[in-house]
Amino acid sequence: MSRRRRRKLPTEPFEARIEDLSHDGRGVTTHEEKKVFVHGALTGERVSVKMTDRKRRYDEGETLEVIEPSPDRIEPRCPHFGQCGGCSLQHLDPQKQIEAKQNTLLQNLERIGKIKPEEVWDPLTGPLWGYRRKARLSVRYVHKKERVLVGFRERYGRFVADMQTCFILDERIASQLVPLSELICSMDARQSIPQIEVACGDDQCALIFRHLEPLSEADCARLTAFARDTGIAVLLQPSGPASIHCLEPDHINLDFSVPEFGIKLKFGPSDFIQVNTGMNRKMIHRAVELLQPEQGDRILDLFCGLGNFTLPIARQGGEVTGVEGGAELVRLAAENAVRNGLANVSFFAADLNEEPGAAPWLKGGYDKVLVDPPRSGAEFILPHIAASGASRIVYVSCHPASLARDAGILVHDHGFRLLGAGVMDMFPHTGHVESIALFERKA
Repeated sequence: MSRRRRRKLPTEPFEARIEDLSHDGRGVTTHEEKKVFVHGALTGERVSVKMTDRKRRYDEGETLEVIEPSPDRIEPRCPHFGQCGGCSLQHLDPQKQIEAKQNTLLQNLERIGKIKPEEVWDPLTGPLWGYRRKARLSVRYVHKKERVLVGFRERYGRFVADMQTCFILDERIASQLVPLSELICSMDARQSIPQIEVACGDDQCALIFRHLEPLSEADCARLTAFARDTGIAVLLQPSGPASIHCLEPDHINLDFSVPEFGIKLKFGPSDFIQVNTGMNRKMIHRAVELLQPEQGDRILDLFCGLGNFTLPIARQGGEVTGVEGGAELVRLAAENAVRNGLANVSFFAADLNEEPGAAPWLKGGYDKVLVDPPRSGAEFILPHIAASGASRIVYVSCHPASLARDAGILVHDHGFRLLGAGVMDMFPHTGHVESIALFERKA
């Protein structure tokens, strides 16, 4: 590996015609019989490329000049595009972005799962800007500049991008990037704060300051003043997640609503929630519409989190069981059910990557299942879903490759049909592909 890293890269750029777009938004071309992934290039363009890295199976490059631009190329809105690693597709027309993601999903289903959906749904789209209500911002004190940088990491991940604004962050936080930089630079602990975690509910925002050394009284006073001036809650994290506690105010109430179903969900500042409020509401509507919950149904929601899908499903009818690996999320989900007056739902904590055995939540079988797994997918639990007797499965995915693999297993090994699939634009201007699929047991 070290010899490969020391190999000198070509100094002369080369011209290339871009053949395709990769899943992460880079142009794909072939040079000297080897695939090259080119940052900043779009399908169909002729570009001048500087080689930046060589791997065994592929190379990486950077666009130096766009010689023949694509008609789909637009001017990025953000002045930090190209440096910041938060977005990779701002130079591509938003409609073409979502078409590229749809293409990625279908290619994965065919290549990995050996399957095609019977119907390809139109993509679900939502807000393009100011949509991100959860994020982790990196913090770095630059001694030579005597400044603190607050933002996302640069594209190659080593440094923090020098950002004054961010158009995808919730505006309540985006407007505070420069004040946060100035605030931390004024602190005694300016060199020992590596990260700020962002969490925004419908009515309140919170910032969790990770700090590697105890904060002085003066620093706590500065943070308290910031919280009172801005209305943004400040929490501190001196060690692991369990150490998170409020500084100002002394408690917070973060929640978000799903108005269509009359649901309001409370969450903690470090809990997982879907980052895009508008898209989450559309996604829940689509999932419930596909699942078709009815009175008398027994419905299973796997990887249920704090009840994002479970409670809207329960509002429509049936007996709903939610299963999640994190005990704290399960506790919150149960509290959310009580808070929303839902008595037809129960929750269990279980590691869904382990053999469930005689788990109580598996007894009795189910009519319908919703599964919303992490990037690794739901491969381990699929045989148990199939054995539950469920006739309908709605699969929400944040990674098209794992969805494709699991779709192939459900269809080829367990007798389901893939009735339909489509993408959802949860993360505009990024290469992230969120999708949803419907499976039905063959008669």
